Amino acid sequence: MLHTAVLLPFLAAFFIPLLYRGVKQVHLGWFVLLVPIVLFGYFLTFIKEVTQGVHTLKTFEWIPSLGVNVTFYIDGLGLFFALLITGIGSLVVLYSIYYLSKAEKLGHFYVYLLLFMGAMLGVVLSDNLFVLYTFWELTSISSFLLIGYWYQREKSTSGALKSMMITVFGGLAMLGGFILMADITGTASIRGIIENGEMIVTSSLFPFILVLVLLGAFTKSAQFPFHTWLPDAMEAPTPVSAFLHSATMVKAGIYLVARLSLIFAGTDLFFLIVSGFGLLTLCWGSYMAVRQTDLKAILAYSTISQLGMIMAMLGFGTEVAILAAVFHILNHATFKGSLFMVAGIIDHETGTRDIRRLGGLFTFMPITATLAFFGTFSMAGFPLPFLNGFLSKEMFFESSLHFENASTIVEAVSPYFPYLAVGGSIFTFVYSIMLFFRTFTGKQRDKLPKEPHEAPIGMLISPIILVLLVILIAFVPNVFGHSLLSPMVDSIAGSAVETHIKFWHGFGPALYMSLTVLLLGTAFYLTRTKWERIYTILPGKLSAAKAYDGVISGIINGSKKITNGYMTGSLRHYMIYILIFFIALVSITISVTGGFKMSFDDLAPIAIPELLIAIVMAGAAFGTIFMKNRIAAILVLGIVGYGLSLLFVFFRAPDLALTQLIVETVTVALFLLCFYHLPNFDKQKQSKRTNAVNWVISISVGVLVTMVGIASHSTKLFEPISEYFLKNSYKLGGGDNVVNVILVDFRGLDTMLEILVLGLAALGIFTMIKLRPSKKEGND
Repeated sequence: MLHTAVLLPFLAAFFIPLLYRGVKQVHLGWFVLLVPIVLFGYFLTFIKEVTQGVHTLKTFEWIPSLGVNVTFYIDGLGLFFALLITGIGSLVVLYSIYYLSKAEKLGHFYVYLLLFMGAMLGVVLSDNLFVLYTFWELTSISSFLLIGYWYQREKSTSGALKSMMITVFGGLAMLGGFILMADITGTASIRGIIENGEMIVTSSLFPFILVLVLLGAFTKSAQFPFHTWLPDAMEAPTPVSAFLHSATMVKAGIYLVARLSLIFAGTDLFFLIVSGFGLLTLCWGSYMAVRQTDLKAILAYSTISQLGMIMAMLGFGTEVAILAAVFHILNHATFKGSLFMVAGIIDHETGTRDIRRLGGLFTFMPITATLAFFGTFSMAGFPLPFLNGFLSKEMFFESSLHFENASTIVEAVSPYFPYLAVGGSIFTFVYSIMLFFRTFTGKQRDKLPKEPHEAPIGMLISPIILVLLVILIAFVPNVFGHSLLSPMVDSIAGSAVETHIKFWHGFGPALYMSLTVLLLGTAFYLTRTKWERIYTILPGKLSAAKAYDGVISGIINGSKKITNGYMTGSLRHYMIYILIFFIALVSITISVTGGFKMSFDDLAPIAIPELLIAIVMAGAAFGTIFMKNRIAAILVLGIVGYGLSLLFVFFRAPDLALTQLIVETVTVALFLLCFYHLPNFDKQKQSKRTNAVNWVISISVGVLVTMVGIASHSTKLFEPISEYFLKNSYKLGGGDNVVNVILVDFRGLDTMLEILVLGLAALGIFTMIKLRPSKKEGND
């Protein structure tokens, strides 16, 4: 059942094109909505089991010989993210029904969305590292398609490409770390690796493993300096932003760090990298958000900042920090999801997201403004008792003050963490207040493309539900803490942890830090015009986006220079490159292995007919060199192939003879057909140096191929695989013809893929013929 639940989005995506074509009267989203709702209800049934410490494990053998099985595992951490993916997914699909018109290519949109949903479920529920990686990269592909959904827009395609480049780079690095972890522990099971985590930590490869895995997590969760893809991804439709970039995809990296923290946490290197980059991301993201003028751009940098805060708390590694991190993951999904939807509503109903043009929308859109109030002030951590963001922000401040069993390095750097936490939170307060007041209060600053009006109720339902959750979680945090957060914290910490969330922490350092953020944030907001010139200095001309563009431009320009250096358009040059590489590779291999020997053992006797055929073949081969006509050269060369067929006959290999005869006939016929239409062959005059190079390369290749042919019989570096086929062809394949058994059974997958390639080529040719323009279209 669990496997079916993960596969359900993929199965639904398969039928979406049929529904899209067959049902035009009803918005496609109503059919798609059933998938996340059903899955959300299904995963809710696991809450009771997980709170009781009962975990579910389902295994399906995929590649058992390599230990790669599709194993799905539900514990507190996996269940929380599964509910987040399907719950927010349900609200996003409902929102998209009213946001996207039927004129859009809805079939494409919902296929991509379901693929992403299924991939994310696979990531958070997989117990096998390599299955997790497979789903991980599928999230990159599906998010690429979703971000580039409006492919007519250049910014959409460039944003999609940037997200793909950065996240796939991180994914490949992460794969390297996974391979090392599996090799050290001898298992690809995440549970098995955690049980043998000490082997990884004590290994000399531990620093490399940690950095490689964190590269995957940091790129996916937009941590500094890999954050640049997230603002550009805002060109996607708002439902995509609300789903991918606030609640699910960007939290995949958070999930990975949380899942593997039982291995890495407790080491100074993990603490320094995760906490350091997390706090840096918090400060930089909030700082950069203040300079933005597009609502979704503000929210994008806000997401970067919030993800940095969560990552920092996971790096702290204390029980308080882990509880604060998981609590803020839940809170962030509620208030940020609602704010993205509010931004989409404003764009949908006014025609712009530019806060320089907006203003005074409270009068025209009171419901939307009310939703934005709760979302922005919760995001700011404003000290109001009905905002869940304030509770987790207080816990964040509290976790930055206390570190248990701290090492010398931790004691040296941890005193600076509260200042960074407050600094990043000040700018968080500034952009939150700026987002609300510059959009909904004051006067309208510019004539808008559309007359402002309240959104239809269907578009408001999803953000209303999320805002109600913001308030509900704030009033009864421990209801959610017991059922969702407690099992999740236990999974991360590896033991039972007290998860009581205090509604009031009393007067203490955390409250004073919040009041400092409130006072300084208000002052910074009111004096923004006086200090915003600092952005011309930092980042100034330097930014992560420009660094990315510089790297990509350097790679492209460098590739062009290298390619232009050897792509001269000369076939002779290309053959020289190939043959020189062949000569070097074969020569080195023979010299290193001592692979050349000459042995006359077990050779079949050679009679006069075989000798005559060999002489004729050799003469034909030499004759092609002196031929001045292409057609004659092909025919003479064909003598070599037909002679080889005769040799197979004499040496009692009729099946090989027949195969060689057919291949040679087809080859000669095709060459004759092609060369018949080419111009006449004219001998070119070449310099002595060119002729000398030709002779050296030709003789070298001929000698080496001859040596390889002799060595293939004479040198026995290992047991020949032919013996295995001879012994097992009948036993394992059920056939006496060894060649056929090899092709059909032992190499069955390879043969199937060869047939698949031919089939795809045939389909491609058929498509080109079918879609070629008619004469009328061509004239037009």
